[in-house]
Amino acid sequence: QVQLAESGGGLVQPGGSLRLSCAASGFTFSNYVMSWYRQAPGKERELVATIISAGGSTNYADSVKGRFTISRDNVKDTAYLQMNSLKPEDTAVYFCNARRRFSTINYWGKGTLVTVSS
Repeated sequence: QVQLAESGGGLVQPGGSLRLSCAASGFTFSNYVMSWYRQAPGKERELVATIISAGGSTNYADSVKGRFTISRDNVKDTAYLQMNSLKPEDTAVYFCNARRRFSTINYWGKGTLVTVSS
């Protein structure tokens, strides 16, 4: 059974840091492109960051470049999102996505809430 389980969300003050984790199971993790999306209240879901393979190509939304870092561990079948210098506008539910390379097959986690507020 395919599962993506996000964790690490919570309440943090502006300027603070959080590390999100996405634990994967039920599929061959290394064959999948991993991404983090987020959805703020009243807004559409947006792509935050993508990583093709461990140590490989990454892409970021302009709004998080220089502050967020995506990584993955193909031994632990886990993807991460290190978020630094957090801003109130980063407040959202963060979702993990796995998309099989060269395919439309993809899976979603249930999300983890990040709230940036003083």
